[in-house]
Amino acid sequence: MRLVIPPLAEPLSLEEAKMHLRVEYDDEDAMIQSLIRAAREYCENFQRRAYVSQVWELYLDTFPAQIELPRPPLLSVEAITYRDAKGEQHTLSPDAYIIDAATEPGRVFITSAPKIALFPASPVTIRFVAGYEPVITDGNTDYAAGVPDAVKQAMRLLIGHWYENREAVTIGQMPTAVPFSVEALLWQDRVF
Repeated sequence: MRLVIPPLAEPLSLEEAKMHLRVEYDDEDAMIQSLIRAAREYCENFQRRAYVSQVWELYLDTFPAQIELPRPPLLSVEAITYRDAKGEQHTLSPDAYIIDAATEPGRVFITSAPKIALFPASPVTIRFVAGYEPVITDGNTDYAAGVPDAVKQAMRLLIGHWYENREAVTIGQMPTAVPFSVEALLWQDRVF
C-alpha cells in the first residue's frame, strides 16, 4: 500500500498551533508547520486512520471476494485496475464490485472477477480516497472540519511536547516519551 496524493490540508492550521503554543512571532513558522505534519502522521499511524482527504493505492495478488480497505474512513473508490499475464493494464467495471463505506474499515465486494491469468506480482490495484468528509460552506471547503476534536487535541498536546522538548532527553529529567494524554485521546478511535 502507498500514499498517492497526500492530505489536501492539515487538521490544525498554523494559527491554531501557534495559539496553543502561545507563539506570537513568525520566526519559527516553518518548524511549527513541520511539527503539525509530524503530529498528524504520528496520530494517523497510531490510530491507523486517515484524517483529511488523501488518496491511497492498495496492491493485491488476487481478486478476493471481500477486500478491507485500510485507513478509514473510506470516502470513495476511484478505480480498481489489474494487469493480465502479459502485463497489460485493465480497469474493472464498477458493475463488478460493491463498495461498503459504512463499515470501518471500508470494504469492497468483488461480484464478478475477470476469469483470466493475472500478472504474477501485485496485479490488482485499488485506488481509494480516505479521510473524514470535508464540510462545504458558502463554496468554501473546510477539509479539517470533520476531524474529531479528540484527534485535534492530541495533535496540540504532541506539538506542544515536541516544541518544548526539542531533544530526546532533557538534562536533569528522565527521557520524555509521548505524553500519556496523547495516546489516551487516540486510543478511543483506534482501528484494529
